[in-house]
Amino acid sequence: MGRFFLVVIDGLGIGAQEDAAEYGDENANTLGHVSEITNCELPNFEALGLGNIAPLKSIKPVEHPRADWGKMREVSAGKDSTTGHWELAGIQLEKPFPTYPHGFPEDILKTFCDGIGVDKVLCNKPYSGTDVIRDFGEEHLKTGNPIVYTSADSVFQIACHTDVVSPEKLYEWCEFVRHNVAVGDHEVGRVIARPFEGEPGNFERISDKRQDYSSIPPTPNLLSLLQEGGIKTYSIGKVVDLFAGEGFTQYRKTKSNAEGISQLLSLMSAEIDQSFVFVNLIDTDQIYGHRQDPEGYAECLQEIDRSIPAIAGSLQKGDILVITADHGNDPCDDSTDHTREFVPLLVLEAAESEPGELGTRKTFSDVTASALDYFNLSNPLPGESFLR
Repeated sequence: MGRFFLVVIDGLGIGAQEDAAEYGDENANTLGHVSEITNCELPNFEALGLGNIAPLKSIKPVEHPRADWGKMREVSAGKDSTTGHWELAGIQLEKPFPTYPHGFPEDILKTFCDGIGVDKVLCNKPYSGTDVIRDFGEEHLKTGNPIVYTSADSVFQIACHTDVVSPEKLYEWCEFVRHNVAVGDHEVGRVIARPFEGEPGNFERISDKRQDYSSIPPTPNLLSLLQEGGIKTYSIGKVVDLFAGEGFTQYRKTKSNAEGISQLLSLMSAEIDQSFVFVNLIDTDQIYGHRQDPEGYAECLQEIDRSIPAIAGSLQKGDILVITADHGNDPCDDSTDHTREFVPLLVLEAAESEPGELGTRKTFSDVTASALDYFNLSNPLPGESFLR
């Protein structure tokens, strides 16, 4: 037993699933469309076998990939980050988290306003996070009323200027929502604090002060089983937030993909035997997918691609590296929403075995089965191991 590294490239879909039409995503293909429109080259991903998974214009199949290759199907209801990461950890949702395409109902907002002592909220619509502070930030400064908004995902987001509401107070408000407002039938996947700063016409979100308050994940799950088995668990990026802070020996928050990769390499160079490291690289989704920016998305992938030699070179004998995603986020479609897609699966082992094709996996939870198999732990959860 050594170390199992799971790297999630947020929003990296590789083609619509069979049920994508039910989500309005029948033509989605995040990586396919980015490859076609930008002609981006990803030589290190190509060498691993990314181009062997599906036809991609600028990423070719290779005769002898360095990694096992395949793709995974999401079976949970929903296509948000919490749902995707939970399924990777062996939790399959039959009922999606609630969404609010027309804003939150009045009784929910009244409970919120009464609880924190404000007269009303601003916005209460699905909105882009950068656009909402541009359009409502000045009124927020004048009135002190919080900006509450959602998205196509199951989220209750609160944006406040740091001169009006301190981040600490904003976090208290989000805790109130998590435990007193977003409950029962209104239990959203995440409550998110979105502090911002600046002047009208030049507002900016403070990414490193964002806080996510996730729904509590059911147990047993991959993380709880690993900890019960004596395996150390590490989170890099937003993963710890998606699991409500539960199940991790240590976590490291990050401001960017570059910092996430740096933290991963730091852990890989440390003495952390019998460890599971769960990494999220968010920029593809948060900065480029939602903002419909295929060129930026391609550049982001190229940044990750340049890190592959260093990451692969840091693997020790017996280590496993899994690279995958949590959902799609096609920056070339007509929506700023996530997309219901297969996700790529690349498995690199620090061993001399010949890589092979893993096919189309029935569920993201095959990652859980594989990790438990790797650490010789019994598996009461769904999924089948892809380790050979």
